[in-house]
Amino acid sequence: MVRQSIQGNNREPSHHFKQRFSFSVRPILFPHRHLILGFVAAIAGIFLSTLLHLPAQSQISPPLAGGETTIQNRTSRAFEQPAPNLDAYWLDRHAVGDLAFEAAFVTAPANVNPGLGPLFNGTSCAGCHIKNGRGMPEKGQRVVRLSQLTVEKPAEDSGAPPESGSFHALETEAPGENILPVLGIGTQVQEQGVYGYEPEAVVQLDWQEQQGTYGDGTAYSLRSPHIQLSLWDGTPFPEGVAISNRIPQPVFGAGLLEAVPESEILELADPEDGDRDSISGRPNRVWDVVQQAEALGRFGWKANTPTLLQQSASAYVNDMGVTNPLFPDTDNTQDINQDILEAAAVYVQTIAVPARTLLDSPQVQQGERLFAANCASCHVAELHTGEHEIPALANQTIHAYTDLLLHDMGSELADGRPDFLADGNEWRTPPLWGVGLTQTVLPYSGYLHDGRARTLEEAILWHGGEAATAKESFRTLSAEDRAALIQFLRSL
Repeated sequence: MVRQSIQGNNREPSHHFKQRFSFSVRPILFPHRHLILGFVAAIAGIFLSTLLHLPAQSQISPPLAGGETTIQNRTSRAFEQPAPNLDAYWLDRHAVGDLAFEAAFVTAPANVNPGLGPLFNGTSCAGCHIKNGRGMPEKGQRVVRLSQLTVEKPAEDSGAPPESGSFHALETEAPGENILPVLGIGTQVQEQGVYGYEPEAVVQLDWQEQQGTYGDGTAYSLRSPHIQLSLWDGTPFPEGVAISNRIPQPVFGAGLLEAVPESEILELADPEDGDRDSISGRPNRVWDVVQQAEALGRFGWKANTPTLLQQSASAYVNDMGVTNPLFPDTDNTQDINQDILEAAAVYVQTIAVPARTLLDSPQVQQGERLFAANCASCHVAELHTGEHEIPALANQTIHAYTDLLLHDMGSELADGRPDFLADGNEWRTPPLWGVGLTQTVLPYSGYLHDGRARTLEEAILWHGGEAATAKESFRTLSAEDRAALIQFLRSL
């Protein structure tokens, strides 16, 4: 309708303009009509020449990262925008959810946001997911997950941590889960406590460097984390515990990933490597607390959570100590109600996805070709959403660069900690949309599950297992092709 209105307005004024032109101006400009025609022809020629010489890519509609939820924003606030195709109702729900996501909890009793702790890691959703992006491997943002690898109960004098109340019981053990909680602590270290409560453990994180070289002899350095845990009083941590250091993941676009039909994800799976390409992605099957049934895992570093509602509820109770309808306290009391929990989930569902950039760059185009040849078996470029309660998410073609499946990434990235069907070597393929804005949104932030990779190059060089061939291909590329591949990732 807008286009028709503009065209209509152009036709009508043009008619009157010709009348006025012939009536009042012709006596003055008539002698110079050839000059005017020549000038108009020159302008038209310049315009046509420019159009014809534009790269072909710019004359074609670029692929929209998030379908109609895509937004043209490459600033430090790119991950914080509402999807542009939300209707008035869902835009209002998004705004309410934004308040819930930003809300900082405090110790009860309080008039506003009571319920923090008594043990916790952070005080708000936004405090870990900085500007809706990733977090840092630092206290207050990171999460240290645990799993007892031995089934024997430690003796009382073995240095095992004493029972610290029932707080770790809030970390609900679901049917089918294969994570054994650490006695007195549970499955996640809460590094902070409210007044009168000691944190569960002290986390000491150090980095170790190792050197390597590209195929052309160029040197590089990789760092890996070394974590030591001790109790608050200095008592050593028990042996036989798997420790997994995790950083928060970006949350934008998550609603679209939730809307991808399960059938499309399962179609990408090849657990037995039937096509013999050494890539054997497989789905994780987890427990849906709401449905009280097994479900496909989509979220988390090991795809251990089925929905964004459950992901939000789990973060509230495990990261902030805030009980809720999905994970109430042992006496069934709750710090937040269903409305707040749903508001936080809706906010994450309805965040816009930033558009790609530099589509006309020959270097980016070359990098995309290299990526397609070496990386797209796991980082699948295109997915499709199905029906969804939120109309803005339904029936979209998206470019998230993930298959949402588990892949063996090799021993160097392994945490040795299983999670439902995921073993200690497996990780979910992380989406790559927006990865080029990582340093814009949060400078000095890292990549991979524990933030060890300081650059995109380092992230690739840590790949192993199923991705070992792709890593080696990158390592042996020429410097020019390596730069092209990295520039493509920065364009996302």
